[in-house]
Amino acid sequence: MIVVDSGEPRNAPAARMHSFLGRDGTDPADLLVAGRTEVRSYGGEVLSGRAVRVARDGGRFVVELATGDSVVARRIVVATGLVDELPHVEGLAEHWGRSVIHCPFCHGYEVRDQRLVHLVTHPMGFHVVPLLRQLTSRLVVLVADGVAVDETEVGTLTAAGVDVRVGATARRVLSDEDRLTGVELADGTRIEADAMLVGPRFRPRAEPFAELGLRPTPHASGLGDVVEVDPMGATAVEGVFAAGNITDPSMQVLPAAAHGSRVGGAVAMSLAGEDVRAAARPSGSVADWDHRYSGDPVWSGNPNGSLVAEVAGLTPGRALDVGAGEGGDAIWLAEQGWTVTASDISSRALDRIRAEAERRDLDVTCELADANAWEPFTPGGFDLVSAAYASIPRTPDLRGVHTILDAVAPGGTLIVLSHDLEAMRHPQHQHRPFDPEAYVHVDDFAAVLGSAPGWTVEVDDRRARPAGSASAAHHAEDRVLRARRAG
Repeated sequence: MIVVDSGEPRNAPAARMHSFLGRDGTDPADLLVAGRTEVRSYGGEVLSGRAVRVARDGGRFVVELATGDSVVARRIVVATGLVDELPHVEGLAEHWGRSVIHCPFCHGYEVRDQRLVHLVTHPMGFHVVPLLRQLTSRLVVLVADGVAVDETEVGTLTAAGVDVRVGATARRVLSDEDRLTGVELADGTRIEADAMLVGPRFRPRAEPFAELGLRPTPHASGLGDVVEVDPMGATAVEGVFAAGNITDPSMQVLPAAAHGSRVGGAVAMSLAGEDVRAAARPSGSVADWDHRYSGDPVWSGNPNGSLVAEVAGLTPGRALDVGAGEGGDAIWLAEQGWTVTASDISSRALDRIRAEAERRDLDVTCELADANAWEPFTPGGFDLVSAAYASIPRTPDLRGVHTILDAVAPGGTLIVLSHDLEAMRHPQHQHRPFDPEAYVHVDDFAAVLGSAPGWTVEVDDRRARPAGSASAAHHAEDRVLRARRAG
């Protein structure tokens, strides 16, 4: 699973999240951090970026990102949410999500008993007034000029002590530094206030899916559009689902999360049914890497300089190159006299290795293998096991780390190279859409080796990347780990 996250949640301006049992008062940003960590722990990848176009490619979808990169998927879940379009009142946006709120259920308790001004810019805005009267006795309702309201309803509210002013248009919000103090009307009248409530129009973030035929439809409130779905989250476009408040603007965080859980289950069942009919167990990672290797060569073809340095002095024997990619390391090891097995999850990558080995008359065995599978490599079968920048999805049990260690023969050597993790967190240094936190790293190998009997860590270093290495303009330093297994 790949999550493309633009980092623009609807509730970003809010300091606290409410109505979420067990997490009330949590900073929304903290919930996102926890959620991303959990997604990664189950093999998911969270990419920081923006999807700008989604198109079909045969039986799959291609998601194009603003960076020009793309990822492929079998199913799409649209969880892009809504954009709130605020009334044109000077200073309103600066207080949005704090002292200017939109939902009495989300933030109403926090403004109880305060001086509250409610801006009604649409007839639907009037229906929450009874709730606001329950929160505070100091309530002023401003009905903008041109908004039709029921005079009987206005009379009922007035009789109940609510100050309703029909035809009163707010011009600007008054404040003292960061604290809201009131609102000024178009006629110059000033009303003191500690908080305001407005009903914004909402616009779904659905533009990237237009080419698929996904068209938002008007919401019953007349306040915006939504994406229509069936009870399990399926849209009218085959293979495309939607979840959260893009389907229902009334959803708070907790109902949106619950809806996402239901839709996720529906997607899983949809994929599982398709796989049963095809008698297959396809991997999303395989499809992604096959897509990456479907065009021009990705790498320079040169061996990784840090691997060359660490292999110097070793007696050639049986070598396993994990995550061999297009084969720069595997080909070089074979030229040095090693009996090489190149493994990768992409058959297209292995095809390139096989063709290059044949061109150079080298004996390189290519094996389609996933380090996270059950016993993907011959246990104890290799005198040298190298994993250079191998993209092995993280699992809670670090299975990929253990399967690679198990492949090293007694007396054999393990070499793991990794990009400097800090550099990989910056998009300008990335060579493709990549979430470094979602994959195992040198530190994971070091941690496992630290408690594994019979292993000696000989090198654990960060160093400048040697000149002449495989193309790596996106980073300048390597993390290098070399360990030996007792004979």
